[in-house]
Amino acid sequence: MADAKVIPFDEDRPRRRAAGRRVRAVPAQAPEPGAVEAAVEPAAPVPARGGDGWDKRIAGGLAFLRRRVTGEYEVDEFGYDKELTDQVLMSLMRPLFDKYFRVEVRGIENVPKEGGALIVANHSGTLPLDGLMMQVAVHDHHPAQRHLRLLAADLVFMLPVVNELARKAGHTLACAEDAQRLLESGELVGVMPEGFKGLGKPFGDRYKLQRFGRGGFVSTALRAGVPIVPCSIVGAEEIYPMVGNAKTLARLLGIPYFPLTPTFPWLGPLGALPLPTKWTIQFGEPIPTDGYAAEAAEDPMLMFNLTDQVREQIQHTLYKLLVQRRSVFF
Repeated sequence: MADAKVIPFDEDRPRRRAAGRRVRAVPAQAPEPGAVEAAVEPAAPVPARGGDGWDKRIAGGLAFLRRRVTGEYEVDEFGYDKELTDQVLMSLMRPLFDKYFRVEVRGIENVPKEGGALIVANHSGTLPLDGLMMQVAVHDHHPAQRHLRLLAADLVFMLPVVNELARKAGHTLACAEDAQRLLESGELVGVMPEGFKGLGKPFGDRYKLQRFGRGGFVSTALRAGVPIVPCSIVGAEEIYPMVGNAKTLARLLGIPYFPLTPTFPWLGPLGALPLPTKWTIQFGEPIPTDGYAAEAAEDPMLMFNLTDQVREQIQHTLYKLLVQRRSVFF
């Protein structure tokens, strides 16, 4: 091979690949016998798939932890922590929403893309999981990934740990002043007017709406001039079938009711697991309030009529969804 000469590479010819290397020796003219020598160079390494994604996740997680430790994060005047809600709390609730209850969301287009709105829903299930699932439905299925600020009962903010988590998740006390401030600042606010009457009703009264209070939510919407969006939730009634109420024990514990279900308290902690029912959350057509005069919020007859309209729309949708569903669990 001492007399061999290197044949120049012809750029007009296609390149050929061999295992692990790129061959660049393509003759430009007929070679002399024994005078071919291939000029080769190693192929560039192929990066491992998914590496960049994991790197970004790890870096994001470390940055999140650093901000938590150093206190470099923001909460609003109500204690709402958007970053913690998006990255941690939603991630914890999402498996329940997607895999356990397999929630089907309908009518999300009826939730405004921007600006304030009051979402009014039925309440049930012994424990308030329906409010949390409604919060995930709005965040994950709305095109703008909006956040729902729920109005919660006083009891929520009297419980240790639960109090702090509720405020971090954007919940606030169910009072007209807080609700109006949120609505006027362009937030979505969720309210369940049945309260504990709906949450702790017997299993035999499932999907029968209880009284919607005195219509305070309508008055708040009128003052803020925001639409009211009725919301109907099917599936939550059966997660803890409440067949009894230990009222004496409830009074001793200072809670509205102490539920007795087919599994709780007989099976201990295992009995506290909710049944894996199939859920549907449907958002109805909004009811506008911006066309009323400023003094309309003080008109008891108007408040009664609007409250009844919202309640009837939710009840009618519940009956329709119940007729359509195939099974409680599928």
